[in-house]
Amino acid sequence: MQNQNEMLDQYEDEQIQVLKGLDAVRKRPGMYIGTTSTRGLHHLVYEIVDNSIDEAMAGRCDTITLTLHADGSVSVQDNGRGVPSGFNAEENRPTLEVVFMILHAGGKFGGGGYKISGGLHGVGASVVNALSEWMEVRNCHEGKAYTLRMERGEITRPFACEGDSNGQHGLYVRFKPDCEIFRESIEFDYDYLLKRMREQAFLNAGVRITMRDERPDQFVEDENGQMVPRVDDLCYEGGIRSFVEHMNAAKGVDAIHPEVIYMKAEKGDITAEVAMQYNDSYNENIVTFANNMSTIDGGTHETGFKAALTKVINEYARKKGALKEKDKNLSGEDVREGLCAVVSVKLPDAQFESQTKAKLGNSEIRTIVETVVSAKLKEFLEENPATAKLIMDKSMLAYVAREKARLARERERKSALSTSLTLPGKLADCNEKRADLTELYLVEGDSAGGTAKSCRDSRFQAILPLRGKVLNVEKARLDKVYSTESLIPIIQALGCGLGEDLDINRLRYGKIVIMSDADVDGSHIQVLLLTFFFRHMRPLIEQGHIYLAMPPLYKIYKKNSKKILYAFTDAEKNKCIEELGGVNVETDRYKGLGEMNADQLWETTMDPETRTLKLVTIEDASSCDEIFSLLMGDKVEPRREFIAKNAKYAEYLDV
Repeated sequence: MQNQNEMLDQYEDEQIQVLKGLDAVRKRPGMYIGTTSTRGLHHLVYEIVDNSIDEAMAGRCDTITLTLHADGSVSVQDNGRGVPSGFNAEENRPTLEVVFMILHAGGKFGGGGYKISGGLHGVGASVVNALSEWMEVRNCHEGKAYTLRMERGEITRPFACEGDSNGQHGLYVRFKPDCEIFRESIEFDYDYLLKRMREQAFLNAGVRITMRDERPDQFVEDENGQMVPRVDDLCYEGGIRSFVEHMNAAKGVDAIHPEVIYMKAEKGDITAEVAMQYNDSYNENIVTFANNMSTIDGGTHETGFKAALTKVINEYARKKGALKEKDKNLSGEDVREGLCAVVSVKLPDAQFESQTKAKLGNSEIRTIVETVVSAKLKEFLEENPATAKLIMDKSMLAYVAREKARLARERERKSALSTSLTLPGKLADCNEKRADLTELYLVEGDSAGGTAKSCRDSRFQAILPLRGKVLNVEKARLDKVYSTESLIPIIQALGCGLGEDLDINRLRYGKIVIMSDADVDGSHIQVLLLTFFFRHMRPLIEQGHIYLAMPPLYKIYKKNSKKILYAFTDAEKNKCIEELGGVNVETDRYKGLGEMNADQLWETTMDPETRTLKLVTIEDASSCDEIFSLLMGDKVEPRREFIAKNAKYAEYLDV
């Protein structure tokens, strides 16, 4: 008999596999939905909802209902036209089966069913079917109702006509994600979905989207004290103007001018809309959409908007004398400080980079958006001189701050005669010079920093003790960031610059680990540092360089015993006590890192073999932006409401 290695070495004709039907989706789901994590799970819902939204854009649907059911399934119902109910001649099977069973099948390839659509690849509905434990469809089309059921991509109840639809029209799709595919979790997050549904309601003025959560453990208390399903009714006649107002309110910032500036242009089948309003923060918040798809990586529509905005405000500033002939132009960063904007385009044959539609590539869209913003914004500034002055003054202040920051950077470069002179004095550097093999610990306080220095592995671990709490950059311009003593050592140690000057190839450490006490002050320091990295060094987060150390809260042991256990939560502490027998067990609560002996800090928090590190990621940049503004901004009441709502879910601050 051949041994296993010999069998693995075989590469014959019979080893070549052909995956047919939906097998390819189940075999490689990441190719179709990006990931099988929580993000991919929710993407299934988006794919079905997007089909209903396409009906709305075609003017055939004005009501969509999304329901989370008690059995873990989710349903989407619309009042559109429904799917054609006949047979597809090419496939010789019912059209409804074709839509849900065959990849790259749909009415969005130029056949006249949809001029404008977010779903262009014809794989959405069939992919959701393939990745579901089961799916049921009820299709009401031209007065008749038709049904279909599938399980893991295979038909288990064939297409059938159930009789009259009793006046109903549209499509009802209900499915339960397959736990064999989504092994991390198959539980939907209501608030995660609510954000996306609210976006769709804003982007399609007048369309009503209702969300309903029928899971008993998610019931809410009504005005009579009864526990009932949570329901959110979303309909915004103001469209993206209301969207901008909502984003400013959600971030807890105040607009510096009352009206939202709105611009719209139509050219053939293409529509471009822009809504914008400046607020009193120092951060820009621009979100873009193409055919209702969130283009998180931007694209030609965003490029056109930014170019026109910069050009118009520079021209206005020179016309009014704020910029003299010898002065440099305001940069795009200057004119976008404190800007909240939504750019939405709808067009046939949208060119996206992938099925997840992260970036728009149509070149003609840049010209259309740039033209409408140039004309309409110039007109608005001329007709509203008071608002125009507020915008111009804010841009000029940003310009002055940026120049101060530039001078500070130049002074830093001139003084950098050698690497040793540019590194902070308190940094205990490591010996290894290859960045991908090194770690920098940002440690709260000199006491903990001293302990960390004594127990680290100096071959690859560097230690930088922090000087008190760092600056809250949410309330500071860039020039303040470059001049504050609490941040300069971090900037110097990392060596890659920040903001528009950031060069990640110059980063000196592969891992940047925030190590603070496991208490409220430690959590505050974490958030301050994460705000700094998110606002001024975001690529470090996006490319997986930022981590949180997880020091334990408790040491659990028995006297006269060598066995020592560590716990991060009260629940873990209780389990450890049980594991040690529950009798004569001692428990020490660490008040800070400085209380640990060097060997304890190494074993629990710094030893790569035994430590726990939490990677900081950005699942949704706009949500992160909103939360950082809310937590670190000036408004107290929105922050209090957020903490009151979320505190019950956290045993420690989970960023």
